[in-house]
Amino acid sequence: MTNRFRMIIAGGKTGGHLFPGIAVAQALQRREPAVRILFVGTATPFETKTLSAYGFDHTAIFSRPLKGRSLFQKLAGTAAILVSLVQSLWIVWRFKPDFVLGVGGYSSFAVVLAAWILRIPTAIQEQNAFPGITNRMLARLSTVIFTAFDTTRGFSENPKTQVTGNPVREQGPVVQTQETGVADIASTDFVLLVTGGSQGASSINRAVMDMAARMTDLKDLFILFQTGIGHDTDVRETLQSLGIRTRVQPFFPDMPALMERSDLVICRAGAGTLSELAVKGVPAILVPYPHAADDHQTHNAESVAGHGAALVVADRELSGNGLYQMVMGLKSDPSQLKRMAEAMAKLAKPDAADRIAAHILQAKES
Repeated sequence: MTNRFRMIIAGGKTGGHLFPGIAVAQALQRREPAVRILFVGTATPFETKTLSAYGFDHTAIFSRPLKGRSLFQKLAGTAAILVSLVQSLWIVWRFKPDFVLGVGGYSSFAVVLAAWILRIPTAIQEQNAFPGITNRMLARLSTVIFTAFDTTRGFSENPKTQVTGNPVREQGPVVQTQETGVADIASTDFVLLVTGGSQGASSINRAVMDMAARMTDLKDLFILFQTGIGHDTDVRETLQSLGIRTRVQPFFPDMPALMERSDLVICRAGAGTLSELAVKGVPAILVPYPHAADDHQTHNAESVAGHGAALVVADRELSGNGLYQMVMGLKSDPSQLKRMAEAMAKLAKPDAADRIAAHILQAKES
């Protein structure tokens, strides 16, 4: 490839959208080291700090959710689209990408639309079993649709769809050097990883702290706990007061590595998290986020649980006692944990990022 390939990856804000984009960018760099990649998304601290840690260029556009409950919200959303479209047209025209990939989130809409207007090849990557409104709208404009599930609603029969699985990121050089406390874990420990996603989940935090009060006699228990920003101090003090061995942080940048050390995970059912669990072959207790758009996390969780890889509990039914019963039941039955782990591993598509990267690079050669 003689000309330097240029790529825009649009979308982000949450880890569920951002991390698949990072995984594709890493795969592109492996295949074409001279590739130039620009992420276009929001100005949220999580997005900007994460991309900086991974060494990727980033620019933000003005954007807001496409959905709106009131007439004013809908009008404001429409105005935001017009502003972000003008910004996106300018960014795309100046950067001159060979390809634009939308990874979901409302900030991806205007960028992919701008690329379509300028006749630049585009694709979208849908992480969930039930697509978000942004990707449902962009599906008509995109050259190809990459999906994680072969039963993705509305896309499974579309001839443009390629079922690749969700791209799973590698650890970056900055992430690998960060202290996580895993050195304190003994080989005989039962390691429980708790995460409510990149932004945390207060309902999971509360239920796990309540559960932990029933586990003070378990000397082989170690809890890795991602709490979300602003909640780590309370969780840490509570668990330490109970004598629970733990490592608590607002955000773990090396989540895939921690999954690999875990026997069981309590988490939301975001598609990115589920894909990383599958690649690592780790069983889970899934608590779908109840306010996710179109309840897509419940669809994700049911798909995984249907293969015997996870247990599912609704957020409204989540309690410390209920979690205690589920965790202790699995901890005392290693054979069931093993079956769940094997079922989870069968769902993995570890080559997803490479398959998407290969398709993207073909656009330059064709």
